[in-house]
Amino acid sequence: MIITRATEYAIRAILYLAQQPRGEVVLKKDICEAQEITPAFLTKILQPLIRKGIVGSQRGVGGGFYLVKDPEEITLLDIVEAQEGPLHLNQCLSPDGACHRDMFCPVHGVWHEVSEEMTNILRRYSFASLVEKEQIKRTRAQRPQKTEPET
Repeated sequence: MIITRATEYAIRAILYLAQQPRGEVVLKKDICEAQEITPAFLTKILQPLIRKGIVGSQRGVGGGFYLVKDPEEITLLDIVEAQEGPLHLNQCLSPDGACHRDMFCPVHGVWHEVSEEMTNILRRYSFASLVEKEQIKRTRAQRPQKTEPET
């Protein structure tokens, strides 16, 4: 399974919005510039998030996008599922029961376990925690590197 570019960009856009003051409307052009996303693609990828009640939009002069939910309440799983739909590692795990071998297939349980773990990991990471991780990494990256004294 490969996460689509739309999902990747949606995650970047939500991460950017999560870094802004709560409820602040962020101009579309600012998100596009900061995240290197075209305006048309940003609008397209945010539509499912608006429908899910994660992102809000404001039209007109000074319009843009804002988070409806607190970053602590938004997980990576929320964004992935809003973009991709329910996660199923393979066809045999889809809800329509496409696999008639699941009752005796020894691999079915493995796929189910892997799928559950992936879902749990994505659910574990809120955008508040991701913002915090980014700040820590940026701080570390900005520290001057220690150099060895010349001898």
